[in-house]
Order: sequence, then structure tokens, then C-alpha cells
Amino acid sequence: MFHTEIQSRWTEFTIHEQMANIGLEVGRVFSWKRRSKSEMSTNALYRSLELIDLTIKDEKNKKRLKEICRMREFLVDCVKGDNQYNFTETEWTSYFSPFLFAARNK
Repeated sequence: MFHTEIQSRWTEFTIHEQMANIGLEVGRVFSWKRRSKSEMSTNALYRSLELIDLTIKDEKNKKRLKEICRMREFLVDCVKGDNQYNFTETEWTSYFSPFLFAARNK
């Protein structure tokens, strides 16, 4: 577990705050990847997946599970797979930006 300090409070966050935090970690995945720091990029991916899994376990997100699980699948495919869905860093930024905006304007 990377996020031991946040795990106990994760369910207190709104879905927008949860997704915004995931988006920040995903941004780090690509930032480290651009700098050819594969170990740091992989660690950021693991942290992203950990936050996604905490979001999946959060009872208030039951109705959003399909989207959250697909997002997880697309992320793993994009970073470690064949990127069969052809997602780019720009598209990931576009996906997470509304959550960041909503979390800030809470």
C-alpha cells in the first residue's frame, strides 16, 4: 500500500475529489514516462491503481462502478498493454480535468 495515510479517509471524499486525486497520479505516470523514468512511472501507476481500487470499494460509488472499472482497464492497457484503445496523455488529461475543476469548486 502506497497511500496508507489516506486509506482510512478515502470514503469521506466526494467522487469528484477521489477522481481528481486519481487524475493527479495518472498525470505523474505520464510525466515520469516523458522523462524516461520508468520505475517512477510504474510506481505512479501502482498508486493510481490503488486509488482506483479504493474508489471501487467505496459504497457510494456503486452506480459508477462500470465507468470506474473501464477507466482502470483503459489505464492499464494504455500504460502497460498494447494501448488498443489508443488513449493519449492529452485524452487522460481531458478525462480528469472536469473532476479537478469540480473538486476545487466544492
